Amino acid sequence: MELKWLKDFVALVEQGSFSKAAEARFVTQPAFSRRIRSLENWLGVSLVDRNQYPTTLTPAGEAFAEQARQLISQNYAVRNQMRDISAARAQLRIVAQHALAVSFFPSWMQTLEALTDGALIKVETGNLHDNVETFLSGNGDFLLCYASSDIFSQLQRDDVESLQVGVDELVPVSAVDNDGAALHDIKPDNMLKVLSHPAESFFGRLLQQQCLAQLSEDIKLHVACENGLSEALKALVLKGYGMAWLPKSLITQELLNGQLRRLDKPLCSVDLSIRLYRLRQSRCDTAVQFWDYLQDLYNQNDAASSG
Repeated sequence: MELKWLKDFVALVEQGSFSKAAEARFVTQPAFSRRIRSLENWLGVSLVDRNQYPTTLTPAGEAFAEQARQLISQNYAVRNQMRDISAARAQLRIVAQHALAVSFFPSWMQTLEALTDGALIKVETGNLHDNVETFLSGNGDFLLCYASSDIFSQLQRDDVESLQVGVDELVPVSAVDNDGAALHDIKPDNMLKVLSHPAESFFGRLLQQQCLAQLSEDIKLHVACENGLSEALKALVLKGYGMAWLPKSLITQELLNGQLRRLDKPLCSVDLSIRLYRLRQSRCDTAVQFWDYLQDLYNQNDAASSG
C-alpha cells in the first residue's frame, strides 16, 4: 500500500467528488481513479459506491476514512522519529526529476559540497508530479526541476520560493547515418517518425504548446513509442528508432561527437529554466543555511554577468 493512496482517499472524503479530489491532489481524474482502485484492490473491499451520484462511500469506506487519517499520521510520526535518530549528521534532502539527476546534478554536486559543510546529501528521483507531491508534503528540503509557469502552477504559492540555478533547452535530435545525415527528419512526404514524451507529462504538454501546435498541418507525425523517461528516449534515438525532443544537457557529448544531430526548422526548440524550490518555513537549519549560501552565490553570478 502506498501513502499517496491513503492521501487520495482522504481527499476524496473531504472533497466529495473525484474531479475535485483529483484537482486537489494535482493529478488527472483518470489517474486519481486508478489510484483509488489500487487502494481498494489492496484492501480487498470497495470503498466507493460507483452506482450512486454524487460520490457516496460504502460502509467499508465510511469505516476506513478515519483509519486512513490515522495511518497517514502514523507514517509521518515514524518518519520524524527516524529523522531524529539520524540527526547526529546534518542532511539535505533533494527531490529531483530523473533527467536532472542524470544531466545536471553531477556537475552541480561540486557547488553543493562546497556549501553544505559535510552534510549528507540525499537525492530522490521521480516524475515531476510525484516529486511536487513529495516536496509539498514536507518530504524533501528542496525540489530540483524544470519549470514553466504557463503549464505548471502548483508551486506558485506564497509559502514556496525558488531560485534559478541553471538553464537548459529541449532540442529535436536524431541519430545519423554513415554520411552524418539525420536518420529521421521531415521526409518529402512530410512524414516524421517521433519518439514521444507522454502527452500528459510536463515535457509532452510543453512541446504541444510551443512546438507541435506550430507545425504545418501538412506534416504528419508518426509516434512510434512513448516513454516518460528522457534517458530512455535518448537510448531509443541512439538506436535509430526515431527522432525526439531531449534536454540538451542530457545529450551534450553525443552532439559533440556526432552521434546525434540537431534537426532544423520547422522543428523548434524550447528554452528551459532549472529551478530549486523550498518551503519558506523550513525547520532544517542546514537547509536554511544552504539556501542563504545559494542565494548569495547566484546573486553574485548575476551581478558579475550584468557588469
